[in-house]
Amino acid sequence: MSLWSNDRMSSVTEHYATHLGPVYAWMAGGVDAAVARGAKEIEALGLVPRLTGHAVDLGAGFGMHSIPLARRGFTVLAIDTCGELLQTLRQAAGDLPIRTVEGDLLAFGRHVDGLSELILCMGDTLTHLPDFATVEALFNSAAQQLCAGGKLALTFRDYSTPLRGEQRFIPVRSDAGRILTCVLEYEDEHVLVQDLLHELDGTTWRQRVSSYRKLRIDPARAIAMLESSGFTVQRSAGAAGMVCLVASI
Repeated sequence: MSLWSNDRMSSVTEHYATHLGPVYAWMAGGVDAAVARGAKEIEALGLVPRLTGHAVDLGAGFGMHSIPLARRGFTVLAIDTCGELLQTLRQAAGDLPIRTVEGDLLAFGRHVDGLSELILCMGDTLTHLPDFATVEALFNSAAQQLCAGGKLALTFRDYSTPLRGEQRFIPVRSDAGRILTCVLEYEDEHVLVQDLLHELDGTTWRQRVSSYRKLRIDPARAIAMLESSGFTVQRSAGAAGMVCLVASI
């Protein structure tokens, strides 16, 4: 095996732009399959337009949740920092009422026109924020941008209890030409995520490695922060082992 290694720490934005973005749809099992899973999540939460009809999808990616929301009648603002994923979203969405913005999730208020009835931050996007002050700022912004009776729907992985030993090595997906493995290293408030991508180039396997940090968010702490921002919170089990919080204002 011949290895080409790009072993370095990167920001979340850079990590997705140069490492995960080009393979993200593959990693999720394909756009259609991922959108179908997203639709089941949206249906399970009973999310249908009842008030303003406007929804914001933070960390929208290629549209796993934006597309099902639009199909259910929402007008969706989809925000992500990865332009390549948003391009895939636009191609998959066709004429659905989805507007995409490449930019900072915390600045979503600059792009909305009036109050929204739904804000989503799903698929572990919340843990991509750098610190708890930023999480708190996002919750406060959401509270200000939602209409009365609006909801903030969150899913995230609970990294508060460290995995040990070989549990830290997580096989994400593999096929005949590509293997993606994730290795976790736990720090005080963060977990260092190291994504090891092996791709077959003709007859040679090549390795690319990129690392970034995720925030270790304890669900109880997230609930307390949401309640401090004026939300009433319901917790349930999310898809793929994630925590799901639906906060109403």
